[in-house]
Amino acid sequence: MNLWGVVDPRLLDVLFASALGVLLFSRVNERRTLWLLRGYLFLVALAWFVQRFENLPLTSKLVDALVLACSLSLAILWQGELRRLMELLGTGRLAVLLGNPQNELRATASTVAQLTEAAGRLSQSRRGALVVVDMGSDLRPEDFLNPGVLIDAQLSSELLLNLFASDTPLHDGAVLVKGNRIVSAGVILPLSRQGISRYGTRHLAALGITERFDRCICVVVSEETGTLSLANQGRLERPITSSRLQDLLKELIASSSGAAATKGASSPVKASAVATQASSRLSVSSSSEEPLP
Repeated sequence: MNLWGVVDPRLLDVLFASALGVLLFSRVNERRTLWLLRGYLFLVALAWFVQRFENLPLTSKLVDALVLACSLSLAILWQGELRRLMELLGTGRLAVLLGNPQNELRATASTVAQLTEAAGRLSQSRRGALVVVDMGSDLRPEDFLNPGVLIDAQLSSELLLNLFASDTPLHDGAVLVKGNRIVSAGVILPLSRQGISRYGTRHLAALGITERFDRCICVVVSEETGTLSLANQGRLERPITSSRLQDLLKELIASSSGAAATKGASSPVKASAVATQASSRLSVSSSSEEPLP
């Protein structure tokens, strides 16, 4: 049976365009980015409207040139987001793209308690550490420079302390946490290009992975000073206390869980607003640190 003979093609066109628009707006968290997207879609709609009239060839050419210029500008401004989108489409992680993380990727209050306790004790003893918490990005081995060693164990502060002991072979890499389980250790992350002269290797790695994946966070403990830091969406807050770290983790994990629940119940825009409010608390610090070994 021919689908086009049963359903009006114009209705399908409107439905597909609406679905794409909802998907785009639900993935935008920052207000300024939302304004840019609205303006760009307005220009695209204007170009389509002008092309409907054959007696406006000059206006049509001008609008088309404007849309092309804006497309190139947005491609430069959003190169990180577009790269992330292509990676998600290429690896088939549609659940992550739609903002519906798997249940095993959702962190809980126990995750926050174990991470906070371990980070506080590591900070007191000035033992460097880097913990990646996957809150829905569905991180895979191909996302890292080196996937490390498979652990697949229950998350606990004692195990984290042992993994980051200075006399163990895995302490220089990152630990990957999904839900309440430690997936792997000794993971080598891609480095960020921002703040190369200000931050050490662990902080650059935390910025690098959170720039590429917006549903993961990184807890960093400096080996030089014992300073605690938290990276989210390519932004770093440091220095922070253990109580501040606990509050930030609770907010980010709650916003991630709330976004997943809202996807199945109500509007995704409200969930994005909650996530934006939590992530906006993170700012890049101006303090410097010597590179870590």
